[in-house]
Amino acid sequence: MNDISKQVRRYGWIILIHLGVVIIWYLWVSISKVPDYVMPSPIATILSLGEDYGWIHNTYVTAVEVFGGYFLAVVAGVSMALIFNWFQLMEKMFMPLVVSLNMIPKVALGPLFIVWLSYGIGPNMLISFSICFLPILLTMERGLREADPDLLDLVRTLRASRWQIFTKIQLPGSLPYLFSGMKVAVILAVAGAIVGEFIASSEGLGYLMMQVQVTMDTAAMFMAVLLITAIGVVLYGIVLLLEYFFLGYGPNEI
Repeated sequence: MNDISKQVRRYGWIILIHLGVVIIWYLWVSISKVPDYVMPSPIATILSLGEDYGWIHNTYVTAVEVFGGYFLAVVAGVSMALIFNWFQLMEKMFMPLVVSLNMIPKVALGPLFIVWLSYGIGPNMLISFSICFLPILLTMERGLREADPDLLDLVRTLRASRWQIFTKIQLPGSLPYLFSGMKVAVILAVAGAIVGEFIASSEGLGYLMMQVQVTMDTAAMFMAVLLITAIGVVLYGIVLLLEYFFLGYGPNEI
């Protein structure tokens, strides 16, 4: 019962804070009489969902780009971290190259991806992947290297195999580092997908924002921003649930 009351208090404060922001937004717009094309009210923003902007389809496209790019980054980042940890020579050879490639401005990659892959979800997913790959790689590799050296010496003395050392000591110890990198990568994945849609796209919430900007439909722009935020929050929540499942904590951070 105490646990339930703690959860109610914790999430109750979260809901109240968000509602407070919406109320302040509404009061400020109403009292200041700000024109809708400058700052729409929350009500006007919600009513924009009734406009024929293909909200469901565009939200789906952006979500696929964000989740797809993020999933690819997690798989590639973790895999490369494992390879670098197991084969030190490969790390010395290729890590500088990986870092150098990630120094390329991701906005500059957009036109190249479009030339190579044409328009569509694919190029935007790759931009999302490229922008959130490095944090996952670096945090996972750091976690693998932070294993207690005394403990490693002990299990080696007991003739543990390399696989046993990895699965029993290195991998469990690296998970907190990995989830830290995954949380940071959520924000980058959303930003990458939207950057791709801004550069050149014919669908998605970023594309929709560019379209309604021409007609000064600020309420629709605000709604698109809220939906983009919701996609990021859902992805972040999934990461927290996975962290709670594997480590026994995580959702308390919301």
